[in-house]
Amino acid sequence: MGVIRIGTRGSPLALAQAHETRFQLMQAHSLDENQFEIVVINTTGDRILNQPLAEIGGKGLFTFEIEEALQAENIDLAVHSMKDLPAILPKGLDIAANLQREDARDAFVSLTAKSLHDLPHGAVLGSSSVRRTAQALRIRPDLETVQFRGNVQTRMRKLDEGVATCTFLAVAGLNRLGMARHISAIMEMDEMLPAVAQGAIGIEIKISNHRARTLVEAVHHQTTGDAIICERAFLATLEGSCRTPIAGHATISGKTISFRGQILSLDGKQSSEVALQGPIEDAAAIGNEAALRATAQQQIYS
Repeated sequence: MGVIRIGTRGSPLALAQAHETRFQLMQAHSLDENQFEIVVINTTGDRILNQPLAEIGGKGLFTFEIEEALQAENIDLAVHSMKDLPAILPKGLDIAANLQREDARDAFVSLTAKSLHDLPHGAVLGSSSVRRTAQALRIRPDLETVQFRGNVQTRMRKLDEGVATCTFLAVAGLNRLGMARHISAIMEMDEMLPAVAQGAIGIEIKISNHRARTLVEAVHHQTTGDAIICERAFLATLEGSCRTPIAGHATISGKTISFRGQILSLDGKQSSEVALQGPIEDAAAIGNEAALRATAQQQIYS
């Protein structure tokens, strides 16, 4: 077996996820570290930090160059935060495995407040996420908001510089970076439903690369994969992007999958919410039906 090339973004979190994927593949196949190469790919989303994602092309800006490298067979597999992936993948590519999901919740992070409710009137929220902003404004409509892009370390620095009073980050990312100490409060899902696929790592391959599929299927976590299928079906049916505040999360108990989904207005004043459950084998159909019901609610309220 030749060297296995793992494509990734270059942020500390992306590298931590690539290293975790490499470790799990090493364990599953009794391979040495020198049998892998971590290939860092600079994406458009990493280069352009002074504009909202919605204005420059959306989530695909974090994956386009990596997926080009997959298509050209310059890498064998790509490691992504699943929440960064557009609802529809490019033709010829597939998510062949998901690692076991981390904590999917959002973390409230502030240097001065212990929770969202403790913020003073008119405090400034820094976030690049329209979902988190809308959900926060639904709870605290008095907040001011500013764009807050960059990796976890950059956002923490901006808090320290006083650009904003608070921000939200994924608990999963902070855990993977060993930075959980910065969490002021964890947002429970009844207050802030997470982004679709938040906390999950996906391994993307070229469909024609059978060697890569065999390699990564050994580390696939089935329960996580089933939940992600449901959540991404919800997103795909909504044709969701980073321009629309969308949240969705699925849990599995025994042979039953339970899903909650939410669509919000940008200011958080309107929200359509839906909850469905059914057998795991219907995961995609449940996500699809949830999207149709949420859309119907949204049309009634608008």
